[in-house]
Amino acid sequence: MRIAVIITTYNRPDALAAVLEGYLAQTDRDFEVLVADDGSAADTAELIHHYQARAFFPIRHVWQEDQGFRAAMVRNRALAATTADYVIFTDGDCVPRENFVARHRALSEPGWFLSGNRLMLSQEFTGRVLREKLPIHLWGWAAWLGARRHGDIERLLPLLRLPDVSRLRKLAPLRWEGAKTCNLSAWRKDLLGVNGLDEPYTGWGLEDSDLVIRLIRAGVHAKSARFSAPVLHLWHRENDRTNLEENRRRLDEVMRATHTRARRGVDQYL
Repeated sequence: MRIAVIITTYNRPDALAAVLEGYLAQTDRDFEVLVADDGSAADTAELIHHYQARAFFPIRHVWQEDQGFRAAMVRNRALAATTADYVIFTDGDCVPRENFVARHRALSEPGWFLSGNRLMLSQEFTGRVLREKLPIHLWGWAAWLGARRHGDIERLLPLLRLPDVSRLRKLAPLRWEGAKTCNLSAWRKDLLGVNGLDEPYTGWGLEDSDLVIRLIRAGVHAKSARFSAPVLHLWHRENDRTNLEENRRRLDEVMRATHTRARRGVDQYL
């Protein structure tokens, strides 16, 4: 099974560097990375070129012009650019632990998509991680206990590892709430079957909920990857939520509808 990791980014090369360091340390070495770039400046391209020379896996830079927050569109462009069997969506501020790809591979199953969780890092701690290039993707329990004592993280719960009992991970097959593209994976054929993400969602919010609702409607069920494949989420300022109400209205319409395919989706790039 060939895996593609699609990482969205926008003008935050220091965070993207920390994320790519995490992928350099993966125990599973059979994957490719596509950096889905929503219009970053030249320093991001330079960083990606640096990691292309270092990485044991292919890295491709999928860039689009900066015309505001268009994460759905750039994810579709990246999805069209890969022929991998399985796709992991994540973000350029979400550092993977060293077994992240391996855990998604192990939990993947035909007819199901995976939704994982995240550990939120504080603003001060994030600054120190980026300045000092701390290898948090390799940290063990002792280091994370110290981070909790210092208030660098709010809780340790996301780092717990629970047994991979399939029936327990399938207790809520129709649940779409809480699934986010910072840690979401699915078979590419299933993503193409629903025509990827719907691009009318612009600005921050809810395009991932729309995708998951349509996947479930198409018969692809939700399987939990929580407490198995977390990401370490670097702090960032709250995104501009100007379009959130419009996105909520659009999602409400989707929930009342019956369609499975995005109206403006990945097919335009295939």
